[in-house]
Amino acid sequence: MKVSAVVVSHGHSAELGCSLPALVPQVDEALVIANLPGSAGELPAGVRLVENPRPLTFAANVNLGVASTAGEYVLVSNPDAIPESAAVATLAAFADTHPRCGIAGPQMRWPDGTWQPSRRRFPTVRGTIVRRTPLRRLYSPYETQREHYLLDERPSKPVQADWMLGAFLLMRRTMLEEIDGWDAGFRHYCEDIDLCYRAAQAGWERWYVPDAVVTHAYAAVIDERFLSRHTVWHARGMARFIRKHPERLLAL
Repeated sequence: MKVSAVVVSHGHSAELGCSLPALVPQVDEALVIANLPGSAGELPAGVRLVENPRPLTFAANVNLGVASTAGEYVLVSNPDAIPESAAVATLAAFADTHPRCGIAGPQMRWPDGTWQPSRRRFPTVRGTIVRRTPLRRLYSPYETQREHYLLDERPSKPVQADWMLGAFLLMRRTMLEEIDGWDAGFRHYCEDIDLCYRAAQAGWERWYVPDAVVTHAYAAVIDERFLSRHTVWHARGMARFIRKHPERLLAL
């Protein structure tokens, strides 16, 4: 079996109704994990469903999905990520020809078709403070942190990445087994950064493959408000990342 898809739903039945019809024909097996009972809605034929008796963290759900599937590659896809035809095949074909590619990510676009900055540099202390405090109002990240978001790079060919948004990632199973999967201790944010960072430490490459295109709504809740449960979760996630990788404190 080549590609297994894992989709985590937390009350996203409407989004699944749009994304699954585009995703399912492109993979060999598809698994939806309902983090809240009944949150998946009606699923297409052939899609397996796992309903959690109690909610788990996103990373724990991904690990559950990895353990419940058999593909050489595991694709984690958000309910609001809609792949264009052949997007999955493009990522898998690239990984097949690059044996040290542990993670492959697509070009992401906003629903209006414009380019979305999904390939980014590993975070720095100063940059994180600006992005996640009221300083954001004075120093717009998209203006002052162009290098973090790689806004001036729009490659048309595959390029290596520090990390990519975890909304749609093709992962090699052998890599996941080597680095012990996703860290379930992250509540909701920064687990994708941690995954890519640990993959890099283990010598696995992360590649951005722009010929694979995915439309992603990307609510970016934490960019809208400074004080909410989401910003608290993000702060805790970044604190966990720093505790695990204190050398990043040197990256000002």
